[in-house]
Amino acid sequence: GSIVYLGMMVGAFFWGGLADKVGRRQSLLICMSVNGFFAFLSSFVQGYGFFLFCRLFSGFGIGGAMPTVFSYFSEVLAREKRGEHLSWLCMFWMIGGIYASAMAWAIIPHYGWSFSMGSAYQFHSWRVFVIVCALPCVSSVVALTFMPESPRFLLEVGKHDEAWMILKQIHDTNMRARGQPEKVFTVTRIKTPKQIDELIEIESDTGTWYRRCFVRIRTELYGIWLTFMRCFNYPVKDNTIKLTAVWFTLSFGYYGLSVWFPDVIKHLQSDEYASRVKHFRNEEVSHFVFNFTLENQIHSNGEYINDSRFIMMKFKSVTFEDSLFKNCVFEDITSLNTYFRNCTFVNTTFYNTDLEQYKFVDSELINCTFFHIRTGCQISFDDDYSAYWIYFVNFLGTLAVLPGNIVSALLMDRIGRLTMLGGSMVLSGISCFFLWFGTSESMMIGMLCLYNGLTISAWNSLDVITVELYPTDRRATGFGFLNALCKAAAVLGNLIFGSLVGITKAIPILLASTVLVCGGLVGLRLPDTRTQVLM
Repeated sequence: GSIVYLGMMVGAFFWGGLADKVGRRQSLLICMSVNGFFAFLSSFVQGYGFFLFCRLFSGFGIGGAMPTVFSYFSEVLAREKRGEHLSWLCMFWMIGGIYASAMAWAIIPHYGWSFSMGSAYQFHSWRVFVIVCALPCVSSVVALTFMPESPRFLLEVGKHDEAWMILKQIHDTNMRARGQPEKVFTVTRIKTPKQIDELIEIESDTGTWYRRCFVRIRTELYGIWLTFMRCFNYPVKDNTIKLTAVWFTLSFGYYGLSVWFPDVIKHLQSDEYASRVKHFRNEEVSHFVFNFTLENQIHSNGEYINDSRFIMMKFKSVTFEDSLFKNCVFEDITSLNTYFRNCTFVNTTFYNTDLEQYKFVDSELINCTFFHIRTGCQISFDDDYSAYWIYFVNFLGTLAVLPGNIVSALLMDRIGRLTMLGGSMVLSGISCFFLWFGTSESMMIGMLCLYNGLTISAWNSLDVITVELYPTDRRATGFGFLNALCKAAAVLGNLIFGSLVGITKAIPILLASTVLVCGGLVGLRLPDTRTQVLM
């Protein structure tokens, strides 16, 4: 997960800056294509290093979606409905989360969907999940090829005729939808932005082709950096500083608790599961065939001798301690969290099992034979209740933001962005204190749903405020910088909150509550953009 966040962090800054240079549509097309390509590639690669490389660049591509699409969409909306429609756009974040959670819930636990081509290539169900999650990206690229560039951006770069044609097309489409096709599109005045001196164009005879390519890339990167630095110039300097504080605190608190909630639920499950462990001591087994599942058991000081057979079995959370296995056979064994500690194996045969060396802890193997040992990632979720439960919890947490999305969309242009931002963050911070009473799985899931439902309004209003506070020539760059900061805060929150699972509730609750309330109070100091025309 962290490698994807790293890619998104760099991608948000890069693609946001590029969108202010080459256009929203072109930047969005490229970044979504990069994401789709590497997402598909990651589902087929076998090496772990190459897989991380693909996920890094997949994150790099998708990182540009947020700053670019919000800038793009905001620049074709009327002022009166801008907040509402941007909030509806935010709902697709929730829809994407529901889609991913539902697909994970439906696909990953099905171990039977996997297949292998020899011992070198293995295709598991999670790879199907990666492919399915890349499909919306492909459809987005196809749809973008039929969409025009942002007319506001075209005006910014002096392409007035193209902007006029696009605005006329939007006007005519809207009038036909209203049943008024006879209305004619007219423009009484175009306010032309002051053009910033562009960097010199690279001539075709400037050195070799790779020299020209290198200079062009360096020039574009330098232009992105200059645009970023202008986000700290008058008149947006104060707004950038305040937005930095709000984005960081909201992301730190939200993503920190988002990773803490499932881990706490998993910790509660583990404690409850461990409390039901069965102990078997001093067993003496001879000439017996085990062909059933062993789960959540500890076997100590046992003797399994004289052709005892373990055939077509599943071991789930089973530990054998200080036991003797003599003249035994293990055949067609699948194990999960299973270990042999300080055991002795004599004249024992292992055939088609996943009992690798690391599962024999301080054990002695004398004259033992291994045939067709399955190595590598052999995790089986077959009939695994906990796997379904994890994805179901994530699905519920994502679905819980639906009411908050609807409320924020309907009220964004009525009560204002600042009221919704500050109120949502403060209420989210207060709701953290209810976590002290979460002593069961159902209570923690309820708290997760409440927290997500309250926080989503803050995210929606912050997205709207951000695009409205920056002028067109640095809107995507500013949004990209803040979104990159958001990912950095998310990684930091995941590390800090994740390290506190099972240790204490006080620190995560107080930390999340403090940063959310402080961020909400800073957000109330931002200027109101409800009636503001995009600069």
